[in-house]
Amino acid sequence: MKIDVSKLKFDEKGLIPAIIQDVKTDAVLMLAYMNGESLARTVETGYTWFWSRSRQKLWNKGETSGNVQKVLSIVYDCDGDTLLIKVEQTGVACHTGNYSCFSYPLWNSASGESLPVADNKLPTVLSDLYKVIQDKRENGGPKSYTKYLFMSGQDKILKKVGEECAETIIASKNNSQDEVVYEMSDLWYHCLVLLAYHNITPWTDAG
Repeated sequence: MKIDVSKLKFDEKGLIPAIIQDVKTDAVLMLAYMNGESLARTVETGYTWFWSRSRQKLWNKGETSGNVQKVLSIVYDCDGDTLLIKVEQTGVACHTGNYSCFSYPLWNSASGESLPVADNKLPTVLSDLYKVIQDKRENGGPKSYTKYLFMSGQDKILKKVGEECAETIIASKNNSQDEVVYEMSDLWYHCLVLLAYHNITPWTDAG
């Protein structure tokens, strides 16, 4: 299907910002950039494609994570320099594991005060690790162990969780505090990988 892009104003790099909105909740999920080719692929496939400014290549949202975005409509603004794309979101939209990329309160008119940047229920180190895992899942290179686990699939991840669990038990039976710390760290990491595999965030925004 061909579309008329004559009224769109791409920037000097041939890009146009695209705001992604959940059609069911009306929540703004993310902002990314499209060029002519990614826009054409989005229309052709019915799922979002973008242009990565950092990697300088096309990318299909959710290709590796499964967090795909089925496109329902595409409109442009009055100046023709911004797209609004309404989608059915599968899983979470943000590579950090948040439902929306816009999950960091800065200010609220009700209180007139700055709000905390993050409000996770886990210690910072674990929430940060989970975000790194999600990033490696999408953007990890060929030498990334995290990327390797996701590419290998569920059975491999479950096997590693089982192995690390057994090694943690042995370390405890050996009454070695150092070994318990090392093995427990490995176990926590692989458990977070498993949560990410199922698109489950290890914290909640409720309460």
